[in-house]
Amino acid sequence: MILYLHGFCSSPASWKARLLAEAMARRGLVDRFLCPQLSSVPDAAMAAVSQLIEACKEPVTLVGSSLGGHYANHLAEKYALPAVLINPAAIARIDTGKFIGEHANFHSGDRFLFTAEHARQLQGQVATPTPARYWLLLETGDEVLDYHAAQDFYFGCRQSIFEGGDHSFTRFPEFVPQLIEFAGL
Repeated sequence: MILYLHGFCSSPASWKARLLAEAMARRGLVDRFLCPQLSSVPDAAMAAVSQLIEACKEPVTLVGSSLGGHYANHLAEKYALPAVLINPAAIARIDTGKFIGEHANFHSGDRFLFTAEHARQLQGQVATPTPARYWLLLETGDEVLDYHAAQDFYFGCRQSIFEGGDHSFTRFPEFVPQLIEFAGL
């Protein structure tokens, strides 16, 4: 099972989630892909995804992008799962206070408020990575997050770092087959 966790202000309609879902469907694996809409409240998001993981009857591989990468790290440590992190938010190295305020979902336009309490919840979810669990995918041109923060936080983990690109991880289509293989599917 691949459980894809989208980023802040994103949704299952993100291009990476759709591309991965389409590739899984072409391989006859549509029933082995999950991408839930995550709550904008960090603790609520993790409670809902934890329920999904606990209900799975087969091994789960996490794939997380941006804030979803932070969530994947938290869950990989909680459940001892493998995870692919794509330009992840290394919350331990980020001032989460800069995100406090009103935001809109990129796909639905729904507005939500990110509060100081939400920032504290994210900080409380920080988990030291067990290097053998992770594959980190970074592009140096990420205009949203400094890739050095993730590179440092995930030191010792398998890392693939590419010059250029942007926060969306422009090389994602090249890695879809490798992600599916990483998940053992």
